[in-house]
Amino acid sequence: MRARVIVASNRAASGVYSDTSGPRLVAGLRELGCEVGDPIVVPDGEPVAEALRAAVADGIDVVLTSGGTGVTPTDRTPEATRGVLDFEVPGIAEAIRAYSRDRVPAAALSRGLAGVAGRTLIVNLPGSSGGAKDGLAVLKPLLRHTVDQINGGDHPRGDQRRGLYSED
Repeated sequence: MRARVIVASNRAASGVYSDTSGPRLVAGLRELGCEVGDPIVVPDGEPVAEALRAAVADGIDVVLTSGGTGVTPTDRTPEATRGVLDFEVPGIAEAIRAYSRDRVPAAALSRGLAGVAGRTLIVNLPGSSGGAKDGLAVLKPLLRHTVDQINGGDHPRGDQRRGLYSED
């Protein structure tokens, strides 16, 4: 699977600080067997949409965004993403929020989306290393199956299905 990480951060894009979530996502995707380059850091808003459209045009299988999913006036990643998606897959975003919510109550404030544009799965994650870690934990058992489905794969049957939903 080919993957790309897009970090939406006005401050990181302008050099105010170095992003830590992007490298964590890249490392996690590589552990899952994805081919992925360094994170792309862009300001929030339209630059996110431009980076997403470029990823879809490049035939990337999975794009994870980090940042811009909260409720501050500059958090615009969900809006930028929605404009690129062909359809949403709300269960993924809901699962990510639910996974984190008991430990980090503010996780409920994330407006992140998940969906498909062309044949690319796009998932918005919070812009923290903890949000990256939690997002990867939720995506680990879903990613390969989701990409396979997007590309027309059939549902696994019998014992094959068990491996999708458990860690054994």
